[in-house]
Amino acid sequence: MQDVPIVLIIVILFSLYILGSAIRILNEYERGVVFRLGRMVGVRGPGLILLVPIIEKMVKVSLRTVVMDVPPQDVITEDNVSIKVNAVIYFRVIQPEKAIIEVENFMVATSQISQTTLRSVLGQSELDDLLSQREKINHRLQEIIDSQTEPWGIKVSNVEVKQIDLPQEMQRAMARQAEAERERRSKVIAAEGEFQASQRLSDAAKVLSDQPSALTLRYLQTLREIAVENNSTTIFPVPIDLLKPFMQQPDKKIDQ
Repeated sequence: MQDVPIVLIIVILFSLYILGSAIRILNEYERGVVFRLGRMVGVRGPGLILLVPIIEKMVKVSLRTVVMDVPPQDVITEDNVSIKVNAVIYFRVIQPEKAIIEVENFMVATSQISQTTLRSVLGQSELDDLLSQREKINHRLQEIIDSQTEPWGIKVSNVEVKQIDLPQEMQRAMARQAEAERERRSKVIAAEGEFQASQRLSDAAKVLSDQPSALTLRYLQTLREIAVENNSTTIFPVPIDLLKPFMQQPDKKIDQ
């Protein structure tokens, strides 16, 4: 009679174990890949899942977007510049059964394929393209990685190159190049300004030559500008036309 409670306790514990192994609860963003005696029988979830104890097993897979950092990679560009580049990749599982069956560990596999693709694509580009055409390179990386991970039931939504580390020598060379470019632009702008100013002065000279009275008005305007300041000296401009007879007299004497 004393053995009856012990047997009952064992039966109760075993029943609880069986019940616990048969009931699974999956969140909204999770799916369960169910295997029955080693064969996949389907994808279940979310909510309450009932499994046949011992016979069925379930592997949970998250459907949320995963943000994965690609470790810094040493890359030699097409123009033989050694750089270090890291990136970030956004992907999610859209077919849980393939993510479990087709690859052993889809997280590690996606990380490795991202690293090799990053080195391969950037190694085929020049440094100027990496710095100026970042969006184009990101799109190309996304297409290649997405096509390689598609058999695993993974969708790569975006790939972004985060940082490009340049050698110190290259940074100094690029700084000198940028400084030279800025100096060239400043000289071009100054020369363009001088050219436009000379054109305006030439136009003004033509107007003054056609209208002699305009030159007198200009003289008066200049006197007005000088008189505004507190100067003790007053300048009276003398028209050049008054000096022409005196300048022509020596020539007449020579002719005589």
